[in-house]
Amino acid sequence: MSARLDETAKGVFIIAATPFTDSGAVDYDSVDSLTDFYIGCGVHGFTLLGMMGEAHKLTPDESLAVVKRVIARAGGRKVIVGVSHAAIDPLRRLSHEVMAAGAAGVMVAPAAGLKGDDALYGYYKQVFEALGPDVPVVYQDYPQTTGVFLPVPVFNRMVQDFPQLVMLKHEDAPALNKITRIREAEAKGQRRVSILVGNGGIYYPQELRRGVDGAMTGFAWPEMLVQVHALFAAGKVEEGEDLFDIYLPLVRHEVQPGIGLALRKEVLRRRGAIKSAKQRAPGSSLTAADVVELDNLIARLERRLAASGKARPLAAE
Repeated sequence: MSARLDETAKGVFIIAATPFTDSGAVDYDSVDSLTDFYIGCGVHGFTLLGMMGEAHKLTPDESLAVVKRVIARAGGRKVIVGVSHAAIDPLRRLSHEVMAAGAAGVMVAPAAGLKGDDALYGYYKQVFEALGPDVPVVYQDYPQTTGVFLPVPVFNRMVQDFPQLVMLKHEDAPALNKITRIREAEAKGQRRVSILVGNGGIYYPQELRRGVDGAMTGFAWPEMLVQVHALFAAGKVEEGEDLFDIYLPLVRHEVQPGIGLALRKEVLRRRGAIKSAKQRAPGSSLTAADVVELDNLIARLERRLAASGKARPLAAE
């Protein structure tokens, strides 16, 4: 069981894929091997049942089984679980189940279609009241999917009013000034919260320069995210940017709408983390041309890593 999530969280919390067999069943053996793979890449924590984890395709029993399986194997690393739901009661039930199973906290995105600052604040007020004071919460700010924009003053008001809000999953794109404005408010006395960033990591170095604490995304070479974070933390900012640049073509390639998850799962399969790249229906698949492009990009990555003296990427470090 991991410790509870708090405002000091930092590092890379990998958004974990959910492995399926070729027939579409949850592959629990691959859940184990994928967890081990992520740990081998140096991740600091896990985020389960996110969009990349195909949470909406799992039954409630499967969701809880996956959570328990990863927590048991995570070696004390903090595990955050996505519990977003338009209705408060299902969100509350799943939150309390995963916290009882040993989760460190839960992640909640706003219900789609909320209009106006008062509606957004009111929704989260109901969430926090339903969960109670002992469940740490991550606000998932992903307006590209929810259609709900988070104004900085509304977020700052939530930070002030709800102490169980301990982290922002920043995924507004690119919205770098949002990060700056939140950090400026903290410099003036507002409670500091952790900020981890997503969007496949495509803005990662700039976000680190703006003061975020790490990444929460599913890039299929998590060791890069870990290494860049460590370099920035050590003050080796330019070295961190240089390393990120080597991987940037694949970072960009993975965030394609439609086939991004298919690409990530195929890479995880090639790296030996999972047995099958299958998505549970409905899901995307790669064409022959997609596979050729991926082959070429990986070959280019290997050449650039070799030229820079870095390790080859197809086995976890």
